[in-house]
Amino acid sequence: MRSGIKAVLLWGMVVVLWWCARLPHLSRHEAAGMAKRFHFEREPFLRSPESARSYRTVNPRLSGIAGWISSVGAGIALGDLDGDGLPNDACLVDSRTDQVIVTPVPGTGQRFQPFTLNPDPLRYDSFTMAPMGCLMVDLNEDGLRDLVVYYWGRTPIAFLQRRTSAAAPLSQSSFLAQELVPGDERWYTNAGLTADLDGDGHADLLFGNYFADGSVVLGRAGPVEMQNSMSRADNGGSKPILLWKSASSGENPSVNFEVMTMNETLGNGWTLALAACDVDGDLLPEIYIANDFGPDRLLHNLSTPGHLLFRPLRGHRGWTTPKSKVIGQDSYKGMGVDCADLNGDGIPDFMVSNISDTYALEEGNLVFVSTGSASAMSSGSAPYREQGESLGLARSGWAWDVRFGDFDNDGTSQIVQANGFLQGKVDRWPELHELALANDLMVRDPKHWPQFVPGADISGRNHDQFFVRASSGRYFDVAGEIGLGDPQVSRGVATADVDGDGRLDFALANQWGESFFFHNTSASTGEFLGLHLLLPVHPMPISIGDGHPGGDTPGYTAIGARATVRLPDGRRLVQQVDGGNGHSGKSSTDLHFGLGAIGHQDLPVSLVWRDRNGTIQHYETTLAPGWHTVFLGTTPNEHN
Repeated sequence: MRSGIKAVLLWGMVVVLWWCARLPHLSRHEAAGMAKRFHFEREPFLRSPESARSYRTVNPRLSGIAGWISSVGAGIALGDLDGDGLPNDACLVDSRTDQVIVTPVPGTGQRFQPFTLNPDPLRYDSFTMAPMGCLMVDLNEDGLRDLVVYYWGRTPIAFLQRRTSAAAPLSQSSFLAQELVPGDERWYTNAGLTADLDGDGHADLLFGNYFADGSVVLGRAGPVEMQNSMSRADNGGSKPILLWKSASSGENPSVNFEVMTMNETLGNGWTLALAACDVDGDLLPEIYIANDFGPDRLLHNLSTPGHLLFRPLRGHRGWTTPKSKVIGQDSYKGMGVDCADLNGDGIPDFMVSNISDTYALEEGNLVFVSTGSASAMSSGSAPYREQGESLGLARSGWAWDVRFGDFDNDGTSQIVQANGFLQGKVDRWPELHELALANDLMVRDPKHWPQFVPGADISGRNHDQFFVRASSGRYFDVAGEIGLGDPQVSRGVATADVDGDGRLDFALANQWGESFFFHNTSASTGEFLGLHLLLPVHPMPISIGDGHPGGDTPGYTAIGARATVRLPDGRRLVQQVDGGNGHSGKSSTDLHFGLGAIGHQDLPVSLVWRDRNGTIQHYETTLAPGWHTVFLGTTPNEHN
């Protein structure tokens, strides 16, 4: 009798523990209600080429893991290259052909014929080099967007847009290829961004390299090794910073940078993603470095013009806090990062993609939410607490780029996340588990790795995530309910209001497959405020006009500028101009605020930016919902 009572009590405890451990569940009714707010039309960028591949020729030492080595390279950037005022142009890195293709976004008209960027006459060997990503940025500040392509096997190349007297559609001849770094160094770059890192008023470049500089990874034999740990690897690539020095425009434009290396501060992790977001409000962006196989880094920016200074920040670990949920101490596989203000305190929060595949590896995405104490940074403390699990954002799959955006203009960010690793017929997760448990002294030698060759499948049936925040405050993935639930192997995510209708669209770059544009055709959305924040090429007073850029006033994006919108209910919406946060997806630099159901009323807007001399400027105005173009020229205070 007693044994029966004990059995009942034991099973009762099991049931209670199971009940308490269950993840919150979203009913079909709730999911349908959330999903009906969103509708996207999917269109492919390019048809499958006849010569498409699914892996690259690699160093013979890496031939047994050719599938693993070939798992990156798809990228997408959205912006305005042809000067029509809309971010309806794309720079697509197609891993199937290792080509960098400039094309109109599908459905936006054939304003020019798609073309491939040609690095000639610069050194380029398609056997030992491959493109990984693309940035759209006006490097020489002449009002024309340029392109920066970063690679495996060589240093990045700038494609500077020529200024000509004759109006003609964009073509390959519209861009002049220029080296950004002298010499023949071999970099393996998987992340790049532009930001004014030293506060001199000009946009600099930061790159995150993966394999150690000088390695030979593609095409031929040479020195190469894998990470020296699965959790604290420090034998990866450099994090070079290119400080802007000078530039010229015209038929033969140019730009000059000074290459800075700060390996001791920025580290030699295996970097897959970067973010530059101003945490303490001084318009010097802090840097988040998302590293594979080891600790990420958050760096406090204390630089002055021409002089870089960064100090690592570390999060506080309580007695119940796992080490890997503390900034600067994680052992996860950082593969994407973006920032947005999730808790409404005006300070950017960070979401970092990691691996969280069910019955495989449950590490989890990291969501660092601000404590509101940015002053703690002066003592080296990161003012963040990790809340991914409580927000419902910790679990998704083998995750890459992640992007915040308000796709229904309700005033709350949704989140798009790229997922999937290798798609094949043979599940190789068991072998990967063995590798993860191996001694670190063995991991760095590729001959000790399992056979990750074409045909291997590792998280190849993941689907991309579309997280929506429920009334409870927790996020849920509704990708399946809105037609995004099919398996993909995605890498880059980029957002933009491509057609200027106030509804945010997005694009996904897929590895070894078609890449897609998702046109937002949602029927029921709130009001929005869109801002094109530009620095004028020629001196002029501050100017604000309705609609999109156009006419005879040239300007270039005010990277790092901050806008604060005050809503009637007292909330503040804060955004910064993004210069390329993430892995291989680069969003438009325009600011897009969802306002909810406020009606058509003017709203107070505060603007803060650095002018081209590096001086911080402030301006207060009121703006009605809709798109506005703001030339951040001289303010009235500068004339007093």
